[in-house]
Amino acid sequence: MRIGWLQLGAVLGLAPGTVLCGQTPPAPSAQMSVRVRDGSLDDYRRHLTERVSLLEACTKGRNLNACDPALVGPDDRISMTVGSRKETRLIRYDWLRAVFLQAGSPDEDSRKSGDSKQGPKPHGIGGDELPTSALLKAAKVRLGEDLVQSQAPVLPPPNHSSERAVMREVLAGADFRGLQEQTMKDSVLEKFARWLNHLFASAAGLKARSAWIGRVIVWGFILGVCVALVYGLLRLERRWRVRLTPDDDQQPAAGAASARDWQLWLEDARRAAASGEWREAIHFLYWASIARLESRRLWPADRARTPREYLAMVAPDDPRRPGLSKLTGTFERFWYGGRAAGESDYQAAESVAAALISGGSSSASGGSEGGAR
Repeated sequence: MRIGWLQLGAVLGLAPGTVLCGQTPPAPSAQMSVRVRDGSLDDYRRHLTERVSLLEACTKGRNLNACDPALVGPDDRISMTVGSRKETRLIRYDWLRAVFLQAGSPDEDSRKSGDSKQGPKPHGIGGDELPTSALLKAAKVRLGEDLVQSQAPVLPPPNHSSERAVMREVLAGADFRGLQEQTMKDSVLEKFARWLNHLFASAAGLKARSAWIGRVIVWGFILGVCVALVYGLLRLERRWRVRLTPDDDQQPAAGAASARDWQLWLEDARRAAASGEWREAIHFLYWASIARLESRRLWPADRARTPREYLAMVAPDDPRRPGLSKLTGTFERFWYGGRAAGESDYQAAESVAAALISGGSSSASGGSEGGAR
């Protein structure tokens, strides 16, 4: 079936090296500059007629002068009207220049007998090379077909309104009712997946050349993902550490700080402070705060924990953590460290404990958290 005029640009504007009747002629000289000449459809027909004449002269002469590729001239850029639109089509003649260039060399037909003695003919992309005379005949046929196509009427593009109506009807159906446009998140995830596939494909190719490098990349990536996953889970566990909900039926464990009412711890602290036993008073303040926090189910009741373990069970973003940290440091310094405490030390600890007991956060800062457990 002959190709219509609408496909003329695609048929004639082939890139260099296009197979012509099973033959790939050599490319023109790289030094020859190819220009583009603007013109109308009538100009294009005239140029085709001129090139047919040049091809006949080259076929007859078969020399460098008659078959100079520069005689083909520049490519044609045609301006035409298709329906209500104006279009521009570029038609290249690299294939014809290649034929002229081969035609200017000695004819293979005259060396056929000598070539058969030396071995097989050289192969091109499309298979065994055809003799130059056959290429010239095929080029003449092609120019003739191009001339016939250029004389055909230019038809407007087909109207696809019926096809569009059918597509709109299909898209309006129940199967496509929930169809949504791709979001930015989907696009980013798709690009990441393509990058990941490309990474593994590159690693696989590298593994074929250097097996150990490919294995290092693949297993290193897997190890990195596993480490990141474990780190993320640990962070999540610390951030969302188990916090028990209040349960009136549950009794605190024996020996836990909450087994004794926090008010009693606080009364012991005040009695010790009234007697000037500041170290004992700070000790009672600390356990009053722990008992109060345990009564609110901040952690499971267990007296076997150390002060640092109590502190570690409070989430980093909990507003009570700074106050408990300071009170823990004060308690460790004076109780376990054996340092002498004064009234000012007790008053500072009482201020932090009062904030913890009331459920707020202490704005006080500083204080060392050192000392033995």
